[in-house]
Amino acid sequence: MDRTRPTLNQLNIVSGNVDASIAFYRRLGVDIPDPQIWRTATGAHHVTAIESRAGEAVSLDLDSAAFAQMWNKGWAGRKDLAGRVVVGFGVSSREEVDRLYGEMTASGNRGLQPPFDAFWGARYAIVEDPDGVAVGLMSPISAERRSPPPEV
Repeated sequence: MDRTRPTLNQLNIVSGNVDASIAFYRRLGVDIPDPQIWRTATGAHHVTAIESRAGEAVSLDLDSAAFAQMWNKGWAGRKDLAGRVVVGFGVSSREEVDRLYGEMTASGNRGLQPPFDAFWGARYAIVEDPDGVAVGLMSPISAERRSPPPEV
């Protein structure tokens, strides 16, 4: 079992208005190419901007509140998601997501989203830190495990 240390690789902001957030971060200087914006008939729901610093990539993601409830079951039905943040950590394997989620919840941290196979091809889970910040745990993405995204 590979237990390499989790790596901070994502800051995800749940937006109350994704188009307004895109405009804000572009104005700030963040490069958000149009192909990185996932839209459905109901609007923009996911954006990924990758900023490289000193050879490491950290992504800034924006998600609609409706979409965030699909990948974080702990937030289902909530109306107060705009402005919530998920700090994402990459782990070495699918099994490590399950192990680390189990360890964190067994030590008293609240689990928001138990490990599951996400449509984007990763194993994913979310726990809360002591201050209520959502912390995502994500395995490497596997192309053969991808499936179509849900309807939002």
